[in-house]
Amino acid sequence: MIDNLDRVELIAPCHFGLESVLKKEILELGYEIVSVEDGRITFAGDVEAIARANVFIRTAERIMLKCGSFKATTFDELFEGTKAIPWENILTRDAKFWVSKATSNKSALFSPSDIQSIVKKAMVERMKQTYHVNWFTEEGASYPVRVFIFKDIVTLAIDTSGISLHKRGYRRLVGKAPISETLAAALIMLTPWHKDRVLVDPFCGSGTFPIEAAMIGANIAPGMDRDFTAAEWVKIGNKKMWYETIDEAHDMIDNDVKMNIQGYDLDGDIVKCAMENARCAGVDKHIHFQQRDVKDLSNPKKYGFVMTNPPYGERLEEKEALPELYRTIGEAYRNLDSWSMFLITSYKDAEKYIGRKADKNRKIYNGMIKSYFYQFMGPKPPRRS
Repeated sequence: MIDNLDRVELIAPCHFGLESVLKKEILELGYEIVSVEDGRITFAGDVEAIARANVFIRTAERIMLKCGSFKATTFDELFEGTKAIPWENILTRDAKFWVSKATSNKSALFSPSDIQSIVKKAMVERMKQTYHVNWFTEEGASYPVRVFIFKDIVTLAIDTSGISLHKRGYRRLVGKAPISETLAAALIMLTPWHKDRVLVDPFCGSGTFPIEAAMIGANIAPGMDRDFTAAEWVKIGNKKMWYETIDEAHDMIDNDVKMNIQGYDLDGDIVKCAMENARCAGVDKHIHFQQRDVKDLSNPKKYGFVMTNPPYGERLEEKEALPELYRTIGEAYRNLDSWSMFLITSYKDAEKYIGRKADKNRKIYNGMIKSYFYQFMGPKPPRRS
């Protein structure tokens, strides 16, 4: 995989159930899809794809450089397969490299700690032969290695992102049980919402849905204001590649876009937190935040969107309040003429108390929590002549 660095293969994990959104993003960037699996897409491109994928993709958790793949049912086969990979094409003599994570499913090799240890030893042996030294300082750039074993097929990759891509850098303050930025962006992109349509989040919390929508509407790249591990690598890509990608992102921002995005929450302190996060994201001028109860949700505009992550009862006393809360959500939605509503929740009786069966219901894993993305579709607006 890393024999020829003119064409690289990259692995992008995402939330289970949202692979189609990530696939669309990758294709729109101009890259070739190699394979689509549950919660993971492999794609191919030139070296610049490492920078562009990290900066522009909204829905992936990280971008990993695929280094090799082989079958292994014994630790000897794991060692030899790992050692056969030309790590020296990526890693410098002073590289700081370690196996940050190992996962195994339906395979003969299943001990993560043993897998991590053997892969590291094999890499060291390969590097010893290449650089003719017995000891490495590991004071240089970081190369966190990840190992995936599925049905005895081992895949080795290096994480190019570092900190997870959901950490855009704007969310300085968070409320209780916030939705991740990557999940919020993916759910918005699953809907027919467009920047010229009203969008309201009546349980906005720290503002993730409104902020991600505003960033999509203004075409602000999610990764343009953060650092990436691979930006320090010297054997693949260069600083110029990263600077040019950031320049491309800046050139694409639509500073003149007009949007009507609103975020409400019952907690005034949380509303202030959302406003500060929007300011950090550079989209505060596009969003109106307000302290307001969901029962007071109203809007004179037609064909708008409710997009929200309402409470779903983590504690017993909260669970007891859920029927009335979701009943209130249903009543508020019925008063919005011709609107659509999209909500993600793990509360199984959501439809029952909202008082309407969703037109679509997609199962989404929000971390380890099985959730449902309920889609209540309003009518399409008339076509403009």
